Amino acid sequence: MLPTEHRLRRREDFAAAVRRGRRAGRPLLVVHLRSGTDPHGTGDNAPPPRAGFVVSRAVGNAVVRNRVKRRLRHLMGERLSQLPPGSLVVVRALPDAGDAGHDSLARDLDSALQRLLGGPPT
Repeated sequence: MLPTEHRLRRREDFAAAVRRGRRAGRPLLVVHLRSGTDPHGTGDNAPPPRAGFVVSRAVGNAVVRNRVKRRLRHLMGERLSQLPPGSLVVVRALPDAGDAGHDSLARDLDSALQRLLGGPPT
């Protein structure tokens, strides 16, 4: 589960990540990342990275959408340590995500995050 302090909730935060952040698209999802505002890295008062999720009706009915959101929250919770402090992440599920398994979502999320964070390609 994604802890409360790591959740995006405000519309302005979602808009900031989508409009002013970088984007990496994959077959099952699109990840938007807006890096933290603290250029010096990890200060004691640096805000934690926060993540939000967009799962539209195109993904499936309410049961399918909620299952996709739960999977993405779980996957993102395991990857919070990779994100710089203060960063905003929006994960947008594409229609094929409703039929995808946990491993496929994890693979696409890892691939998108590595591209955005400048890690080695997989």
